[in-house]
Amino acid sequence: MRTSTSNATTQQKQFRPRRFLCGGHIQTIASFILPRRITLPKSEQQLIEVEPGIHVLCHCHWQADRRSAVTVIVVHGLEGSTESNYMLGIAEKGFAAGMNVVRMNQRTCGGTDHLAPTLYHSGRSGDVMAVAKSLIEKHGISRFALCGFSMGGNIVLKTAGEWASNGPHEFRAAAAVCPAMDLAASADALHNPANRLYEQYFLWKLKARMRNKDRCFPGQYDLSRLRGLKSLRDFDDKITAFYTGFNGASDYYARAAAANVVEKIEVPTYILYARNDPFIRVTPETRRKVERNPNITFVETDDGGHCSFLGERNGYDGHFAEREVVDFLRSVR
Repeated sequence: MRTSTSNATTQQKQFRPRRFLCGGHIQTIASFILPRRITLPKSEQQLIEVEPGIHVLCHCHWQADRRSAVTVIVVHGLEGSTESNYMLGIAEKGFAAGMNVVRMNQRTCGGTDHLAPTLYHSGRSGDVMAVAKSLIEKHGISRFALCGFSMGGNIVLKTAGEWASNGPHEFRAAAAVCPAMDLAASADALHNPANRLYEQYFLWKLKARMRNKDRCFPGQYDLSRLRGLKSLRDFDDKITAFYTGFNGASDYYARAAAANVVEKIEVPTYILYARNDPFIRVTPETRRKVERNPNITFVETDDGGHCSFLGERNGYDGHFAEREVVDFLRSVR
């Protein structure tokens, strides 16, 4: 347990966006559509049981001496998967730095709808805990860190905060890029007119997922509840909360937010956030909690968009967030 009483390290770090890619929307969209060349060794697939009868699919990249290397468990964002570019990018850089990397699909994601009759959501920190426990017991990893993007960032920070001083001895660090720590504020920002493109994309993907869940588990879901949904908050109210034990979207956002426990994190933690992220919001109250925690390094940049941070290729591929996260994890391992 750390006894430091100093405040969190807050940095206004210089991020230089790639030429012609300035602005939150441009950065966000460019990172989604621009092709990348990523080199990774073939992964070992692991099905890990997170609840009785419910499995998640992980893709593991092991160093020759997996027991002594730091293992980074990476969690994707809403409607992402282990194949998302940022997941592959962080794996490439982490593996090159001598780390084991475990790309974790959240339950039902990455083509695994059939592995879980239940839905994934922003509060499922227990799934991350179960994956870590399995890796310790079955693979003997000696040290591990958590890394998450957006929704996955919320889950990673929630996990670290819930563990507090009682987490596994092997848990050494955490990192989150544009984490949705304040779920309600971020969901509402997604409904702003300027962000409707993103919101409609997420709704299209989420509705398609529900239809696939219905095919995998006939009769378990009432697809008529999808009618008339016009926002992510609508979806979370009528679908996510209804089928996962919350009393509506507001209750879900309030209980699943990492903001509730971020002040309890007791391992070195890195949070990267762009001021011009189109829809992730950090409330003043959450900022105060972060700033009071001496274990957190909070880095805020003027540009970068949502989980993008496409910078100049100055001696590396320009994917600033991935490089910064790996450098941080190397510094604390």
